[in-house]
Amino acid sequence: MRAVSTEKVSRRRGAPWLPGLLLRLLLWGCPGGRASYLRRSSSCTAIPRSMALCYDIGYSEMRIPNLLEHETMPEVIQQSSSWLPLLARECHPDARIFLCSLFAPICLDRLIYPCRSLCEAVKRSCAPVMACYGYPWPEILNCNKFPADHELCIAAVSTDESSSSRRMPRASCKDCELEEASTAREILDSLCANDFTVKIRILRKNTTTTVSDFDLDPSKVEVLKHGPLLRTEIPGRLQQWLDIDATCAHNIMRGTHAGVFVISGEVQSDKVVVNKAYAWQKKNRNLHQAVRRWKHHRCPEQAGRKV
Repeated sequence: MRAVSTEKVSRRRGAPWLPGLLLRLLLWGCPGGRASYLRRSSSCTAIPRSMALCYDIGYSEMRIPNLLEHETMPEVIQQSSSWLPLLARECHPDARIFLCSLFAPICLDRLIYPCRSLCEAVKRSCAPVMACYGYPWPEILNCNKFPADHELCIAAVSTDESSSSRRMPRASCKDCELEEASTAREILDSLCANDFTVKIRILRKNTTTTVSDFDLDPSKVEVLKHGPLLRTEIPGRLQQWLDIDATCAHNIMRGTHAGVFVISGEVQSDKVVVNKAYAWQKKNRNLHQAVRRWKHHRCPEQAGRKV
């Protein structure tokens, strides 16, 4: 994942959720099974500005050692900074609250863990994005370790997921943009370099959420190159790409409600990654020419790929 400005992340405020949490904790008569009393070695310390993940989140002090057993502030800062790129992808609106509840637990008279449902909601949206870059959801964040919702714990703030699991903003696995159809030769070289190439029609389902949902029109799928994929599995793989890489699709659509595109990419394990996308329009003569020539085009042997 690409590096992200710590200043940009640190400015994202989490304060609106804090008063409700504090009120619940004050009214709660006894701790839950996982909300244990503090160890003697635990102490309060200010969240430093250099801890971009949690600085300015809505409270100013944290407990250390934290809930991930980091015992020094340099260790906390180093370990938490590795999550900044994922946070920048905005894979779930509660991701920062969840992570900071562990990296920088709020300074109260007892340790308060995140609820299991909060962990599961964040994992459901963010784990696929982490998988894009080859990172599994870590065992240290195993949701089964956290308390159930009826216990004293930090619950989810966002409620959109309760109405539809597809409404959560989903991050892009790749910073893709619509390509300009340069020359027919360059387009052909690009098609040779990728595992698959298809011409598809994408439909925008709605415009009422942060990142719109998109559907593939199965009747408008023309396979130019299938590579290691079976032709019959390509529509399903592409719909999976639209579900996971909603931001990528949003960038390609550029505000339109429907469009035809020529896309090419590579196959990575159980998913496809789109590397190039061109709008199928009359003015893109180079693209039309490249597609016409593709059927008889021979890729260079050094590409090491089959058409």
